[in-house]
Amino acid sequence: MISVGVSGTANTKQNPGGENQTRILVSVGQSREPAGMTAMEELRQTIARLRGPGGCPWDQEQTHASLTRCLIDECSELLDTIDRLDLPHMREELGDVLMQVVFHAQLAEEGGHFNLEDVAREANEKLVRRHPHVFGSGRLETSEEVLVQWEQIKAREKKAGPVQTTLFKELPPRLPALMYAEAMWKQMGKKQLQAASGADGARVRALAAELTPEALGRQLFELAAAAQQRGLDSEGALRLHTDHLKRHAEGRAASAPAA
Repeated sequence: MISVGVSGTANTKQNPGGENQTRILVSVGQSREPAGMTAMEELRQTIARLRGPGGCPWDQEQTHASLTRCLIDECSELLDTIDRLDLPHMREELGDVLMQVVFHAQLAEEGGHFNLEDVAREANEKLVRRHPHVFGSGRLETSEEVLVQWEQIKAREKKAGPVQTTLFKELPPRLPALMYAEAMWKQMGKKQLQAASGADGARVRALAAELTPEALGRQLFELAAAAQQRGLDSEGALRLHTDHLKRHAEGRAASAPAA
């Protein structure tokens, strides 16, 4: 994949599929874009040119689906810099994630669906709408109050949107099993269905009372290591168990008498 940076060198990076992506780094002085154009506008036009006639064959072949592995890879690299507080490389990896956002917006624009401005506008409107204590009336003093208000506003927006046909909110299928389990347990709590899921709530509460970040990391690692030694798929096992609890809760909720 060819992308624009801020030096006069070139390097090669292997993408998740194994192909080499050549990064041509062009100095600011070599930019052929009109004076006064923002860096974001330059990036947007660069990706449009790569996709357009006379552009890059690799970029022209990409679809939303084909770019998913690239997006996961770039997000993983960004998370690594955050874990290490590596700010110089964090800037680079944020750029790579931004490149993916702009690329997907370009694909959508080509299909007549939406463009990058629409993406930014919707994100900004959501932030303003969900922070009435900042952009409207009222005052909140704590983060806990902000989170409660955020969820209330989000719930009202969901009611005004498409009708949800399932008991629990659909979660991204690519969500890692650990995050999936956390999100599902949170949803069960909101619907007061943690007990109905069949999970041992008393044991969960007892573990939570004594848990520390260090102990959590140690126990998770030991379980993952033991699963690997035993030849078990820890990711798949956790996902299957979470799905089992989800189905159990849904069944109990469906059979409960109407209020």
